[in-house]
Amino acid sequence: MENKAIQDKWPEIGTYCWGCGRNNEQGLQIKSYWEGDECVCTWKPKRYYCAYPSRGCGGIIATILDCHCLNTAASAAHRAEGREEGTEPPIAYATGSLFVKFLRPTPLNKPWIFRARIKEVKERKTTVSCSLFVKDKECATG
Repeated sequence: MENKAIQDKWPEIGTYCWGCGRNNEQGLQIKSYWEGDECVCTWKPKRYYCAYPSRGCGGIIATILDCHCLNTAASAAHRAEGREEGTEPPIAYATGSLFVKFLRPTPLNKPWIFRARIKEVKERKTTVSCSLFVKDKECATG
């Protein structure tokens, strides 16, 4: 089975986002993969993404949560229809709301692991929850 990132399956038009676009060279270029019922993104922050020396910036965390959850929702919608991400007709998503709860400072010297789950699916709305872990410690939820 192919293990290609969700973001690498979208058509060209959807690949320039600063958070998740594979064609945005200055962007974060996150990658999301399904692991059972969870969609997981592992991202290694650079030192300049700090808010304070050795601690991650909340805005970067919120951006990754947003992009990872949006890709999770869009991918799940494609899967629910029994088709591959990026196939026609496209299923487009946009963030309706974003709430982030920061639980503890997030270290920059270890990979950040975002774990997202679909919570609810309605006709025009999908609710996704996501937690950010560094090692085994939960640092943020959204």
